[in-house]
Amino acid sequence: MLTQLCIRNYAIAESLDIDLENGMTALTGETGAGKSIMLDALGLALGDRADAGIVRHGTDKAEINALFDVSAVPAALSWLQSRDLDAGDDCMLRRVITAEGRSRAYINGQPATLQDIRNLSDQLIDIHSQHEHQSLLKKDYQRQLLDTCANAQALAEKVEETAHAHQRTLTTLSSLSGQRDEQSARAQLLQYQLDELETLNLQASEVESLEDEQKQLANAEQLLAASDHALNLCKDGEVNALGILHQALSSLRASPVKVDRQASAEELLKTAVIQIEEASRELQHHLDREELDPARLHEVQERLDSIYQIARKHHCKPEQLPELQARLQSELDSIQGSDERLEQLKAELETLAADYHKSAGKLSEKRRKAAATISKKVEAQLAELSMANCRFNIALNSIDSSEHLPGHGLEDVSFLISTNPGSQPGPLNKIASGGELSRISLAIHVVNAQAVTVPTIVFDEVDVGIGGATAEVVGGLLQALGKTTQVLCVTHQPQVASQADHHIKVSKQSDKKSVKTALHQLGENEKIDEIARMLGGIAITENTLAHAREMVTTAH
Repeated sequence: MLTQLCIRNYAIAESLDIDLENGMTALTGETGAGKSIMLDALGLALGDRADAGIVRHGTDKAEINALFDVSAVPAALSWLQSRDLDAGDDCMLRRVITAEGRSRAYINGQPATLQDIRNLSDQLIDIHSQHEHQSLLKKDYQRQLLDTCANAQALAEKVEETAHAHQRTLTTLSSLSGQRDEQSARAQLLQYQLDELETLNLQASEVESLEDEQKQLANAEQLLAASDHALNLCKDGEVNALGILHQALSSLRASPVKVDRQASAEELLKTAVIQIEEASRELQHHLDREELDPARLHEVQERLDSIYQIARKHHCKPEQLPELQARLQSELDSIQGSDERLEQLKAELETLAADYHKSAGKLSEKRRKAAATISKKVEAQLAELSMANCRFNIALNSIDSSEHLPGHGLEDVSFLISTNPGSQPGPLNKIASGGELSRISLAIHVVNAQAVTVPTIVFDEVDVGIGGATAEVVGGLLQALGKTTQVLCVTHQPQVASQADHHIKVSKQSDKKSVKTALHQLGENEKIDEIARMLGGIAITENTLAHAREMVTTAH
């Protein structure tokens, strides 16, 4: 509920501090005293648009602080916690407007957008003034109010959750189905590419081995010629290395005396002979085994050409083809598995649709029963508020669910009103005048007092155009509503004010320099004096005071 409102330098209000309590609070005062200042300032704290003209003359900024106790408002607590803005049981909405027209808003000291302020304030307070904050005009609120009265909140949440789950599943299915033709074409291409790679059957390190073999086969004639020539120089030629080495050894062995260096040279020549003989054997072995093989060369070249061609087609290196084959196989497996996923999603859709229609059907039945009961009670209440010709109806218009499942059920909920005999009922905001709308709202909220989820309701002059017994009825209704909801009421009717649990008087004070609005919490005797003023005007007699005292006593 709203526990405190602090206003600084707003219009003609220099400094106003209002402490508010549970129950019904009446705000009264002479015309022009500034009763609307409180509501207008509160509206700014709740996210209304502002301009520099509201800043008190001679000051640089206006500031409004509205403190709420949210301990009994789970939705508001959850909203604050989800945004890391919670501060225990209290919630402070603050608005600052500068003389230059700049505006800043805060929630519990943290900067906030006006939209965030409005979203939060919708859960905290409902102001019935003009049409600015009238939740009752909003279809979402009408539907929620009906569901609360029908004790169907949990069922409505289930219907909404099931509808959202159905839509998510449908979106996924549509996406996969839309890709099906494309995926089918892709699968055909993948299968062709995989068949080609499987036919190629490239083995690990095969490319490197084939390239080495191709080089040898392509140069076989030159290799054989080089080996034959080298063998002749080493061993088989008329003049060869072995013959020369043996001659050198014979010369050294024929020496009558050997010196150390000759002996060392002889050993080296022996080693050279051994190496030349070994080299000759290797060359002979190569010549014996190797031969020209044009057929094998052609075969190797064709194999390499096939490998290179497929590698170029896939824009990769030949040795990367086995890895590519594994990736293509994985993609094909995934596409082929999508058919199974599609069937699974179709089954899920059928289950969700069945669950939705079962729950939505139960919700519709609860709504129909509650709508009929509420309509009768509201009409009876309106008759007591001098609106006997008013007809109130909660219309439930079916919604087409063939294309998609409506999140809020199978019907559109509308509060309709007819204020004149024979006229067609229409939406509240198009049929009812400001004064009528306030009384209609009052009747609905009183009838559904146990269902009201907003902890604070403000009525701005709901008694406009009524008086006498009807005004007394209005006061009684507001008092009754105040037992379950905090009610703030701006009124000119003593019959209404006398029934308030708390009474605040608004007055205007002036001197030669300025005009100020002041607020005063009235005690019992002060309240009687104010009721007497409202009854008798300027001249207050003993009879007027006695009447006022009787009204206050009777009301409580």
